[in-house]
Amino acid sequence: MYAVIKDTHNIVRWVVLLIGLWAVGRAWWGLFARRAWGKWDRLAGVFFSSALDVQLLLGVILYFLSPLIKMALQDFGAAMGTSGLRFYAVEHAAFALLAAVLAHLGTRSTRKAPTTRTRFARAALLFSLALVLIVLGIPWPWLDTGRSLLPGFLTP
Repeated sequence: MYAVIKDTHNIVRWVVLLIGLWAVGRAWWGLFARRAWGKWDRLAGVFFSSALDVQLLLGVILYFLSPLIKMALQDFGAAMGTSGLRFYAVEHAAFALLAAVLAHLGTRSTRKAPTTRTRFARAALLFSLALVLIVLGIPWPWLDTGRSLLPGFLTP
């Protein structure tokens, strides 16, 4: 079960990244092109937040199943001295949670914005920050905390 959820979590990260890029692109394009806020602008944020929610749920399940986390929780002080354990036990989870909060704030704040320009500005800022946190929180293969880009491929 652990391997299936880990592989699913790995694949869903690409969905989150692609939808995040789409949401960020629409927000910045709308801001600079001064176009009207439309249905697809709203849906880009909703899809981004929803994809992050699915990824976060998979991550929480994985957190409780992971042998790395179990090892880190046995001696948390020592785990903080090991970059790989610290990354998965604290940093990866914190980045993911903060990214989800920012994406939801972006989606929510656009509903209450007084003008179209304000909607795009809030979406651009908050979705961009969420996307940066996501990219920082990914265990890239070239890092010592790295995983494969896709399950079974390019394993470090």
